[in-house]
Amino acid sequence: MSDPMQINGDALLRVEKVYAGYQDFDILKGVSLHVNPGEIVCVIGPNGAGKSTVFKTIYGLLKVRKGRIQFDHQEITNWRPQAILKSGIAIVPQLRSVFPQMTVMENLEMGLYLERDKQRIKERIEYVFDLFPRLAERKDQMAGTMSGGEQRMLEIGRALLLEPKMVLMDEPSAGLAPLITRMIFQNIRRLNEEIGLTVLMIEQNARQGLEFSHRGYVLELGQNTYEGPSQELLANPEVRRAFLGGR
Repeated sequence: MSDPMQINGDALLRVEKVYAGYQDFDILKGVSLHVNPGEIVCVIGPNGAGKSTVFKTIYGLLKVRKGRIQFDHQEITNWRPQAILKSGIAIVPQLRSVFPQMTVMENLEMGLYLERDKQRIKERIEYVFDLFPRLAERKDQMAGTMSGGEQRMLEIGRALLLEPKMVLMDEPSAGLAPLITRMIFQNIRRLNEEIGLTVLMIEQNARQGLEFSHRGYVLELGQNTYEGPSQELLANPEVRRAFLGGR
């Protein structure tokens, strides 16, 4: 992988000392993180640590009570999700989001439902097919009949249709067999290397998430506990003992 960590002071995304949660209860208690252009960053931590809350807060689904979020040199704190999408952040949710009774082609067309230029639609779908030839082979297949890995591939492809500057991926390995999980991570890294895709992901499979990312953050009880280059986190005895099942 390239080394976007050499980029200093010009982060694409900055989350600064954010407090957010539900009703009057804060799940996030001063969380900070940043993502540089062309970087894959993975957030890990135990269940209930606040990982999903970070994503919901960035994407405007939960209100920031304190702190701020900046993206591409502008503040997006508490923007609506539609405005955040237009700013250049796409999301691949944890739960399956394909339309099972539609074909692969129809699913991709739905991803461009606001686009009226037919030539533009054709070009963007061809772009996704070039990135994922397997989707091109199955363009007339009902999405619901594809494997979990293929459906995840379709979700990632659909997220790339609008040429986002960054993609949020919520548990990309969720519900997938180990071999398919590795294939999905390899595809994410390939896109990072080939087209410079910037990714912020949360991942329950902490070891694999760190293996395929540049940097990582560890959350516990809504707070940062460790952060740094992924290889350093993988080698950190405290992180290994608490989160990676090793000594």
